[in-house]
Amino acid sequence: MRAIIKPLLATIVSGTLIAATAPGAIANDDWQTSKWGDDDTIGAANYLSADRILEATRLVTEGKAYSLGVELNRDFPAYGTRFFDITVMEPRAGGQAIGPTKLTSTDDILHTWLGIGSQIDGFGHIGIDHKHYNGLAAEDIVAVDGLKKLGTEGIPPIVTRGVLLDMTKHFGQDMLTEGQGFNREEIRAAAEAQGVKIQEGDVVLFHTGWLSLVGEDNERFGKAQPGLGVDGANYLADQGVVAVGADNWGLEVIPFEEGTGVFEVHQTLLAKNGVYILENMNTAELAKDNVHEFMFVLGQPKVKGAVQMMVNPIAIK
Repeated sequence: MRAIIKPLLATIVSGTLIAATAPGAIANDDWQTSKWGDDDTIGAANYLSADRILEATRLVTEGKAYSLGVELNRDFPAYGTRFFDITVMEPRAGGQAIGPTKLTSTDDILHTWLGIGSQIDGFGHIGIDHKHYNGLAAEDIVAVDGLKKLGTEGIPPIVTRGVLLDMTKHFGQDMLTEGQGFNREEIRAAAEAQGVKIQEGDVVLFHTGWLSLVGEDNERFGKAQPGLGVDGANYLADQGVVAVGADNWGLEVIPFEEGTGVFEVHQTLLAKNGVYILENMNTAELAKDNVHEFMFVLGQPKVKGAVQMMVNPIAIK
C-alpha cells in the first residue's frame, strides 16, 4: 500500500526531462487571472446554480443511488508513500459497562493522508512554478497547519448533472491498458455514440476499467494507467465542466504523453482552469447499467486548509 508506484519515479524523471525541453503552453501568464475576478477561489464551481440543480433532478427517473466511492482500508493501494490506518478502541476504563443501563462504547482514530482512495483534488494541490489557481503564490497560501487559501473546505456543494463516458465501450475493451490515452476526438466520439452532450456545469467521469485491478494486481494498478490527455483536458475545460474524474488513481494517462510535462493534465485542470479532479471513482456499476447521465451529488468534509479530501460522491438515476 505505502509504496504504490516506485516504478513511476522513472516515468516522472523522464517526464521532467521532456518538460524541460518541450515547448509549453504554461509559459503564457494569462492562466493566472480568473475570469471570475481577483478574489475567486472556487473556479469552475462558479458554473453551479439553482437552475442546474433543478435540471439535474429531472434526470432522476428510477430513484437508484450509486456510490462512487471505494471502500478504503489499510490495503488499498495509495500513491507514493501515502497510507491509511484506523484504530478502534473502547475508551472507557477497562472497557467495562457503566451506569444502570450498562453503557459501552467504541471510538476510532484515523492516521491517514487525505489524498487517498476516492478523493477530490483542490486547487492548492498542483501549481506551475509555485503559482496556483488565479495566480496565488505558494509562499502566500501554503502553511504547515493548512492552506491559507484554496483549502477544500471552500468548495461549495457540487450538485449538478453528471456524465459518464464509458471508454471501455468506446475502444471495445474490457479494460483499457497502461499508457492508453484519450483526448477530444475520442471524448466527442464516445459522447455521441453514448447519446450524451457535455454541457457547461457538468461533472464528467470516465470509465476505463482500471479500478478492477485493486485487490487483484495492486502493483500493476499503481505503476501506470490509461487516462485523459492534455488536449482532452483543455477540451473539457473549454466546455465549462466543473470537475473531471475517472476510475484510476491519477486521472491522466501514464506514462505521460510524448512532449507533455509531469502531471500536465493536473496543471491544466486545477491551476490553469479551476476544474476539480476526482480520482478513484467507482464507475463500474454505472457502466454496467449503461447509465450515461445522472444527478451528481458531492459534499466533502470541511477540514480547513486541506489540499485534498476523501469523498464518496453519489450518482442518482
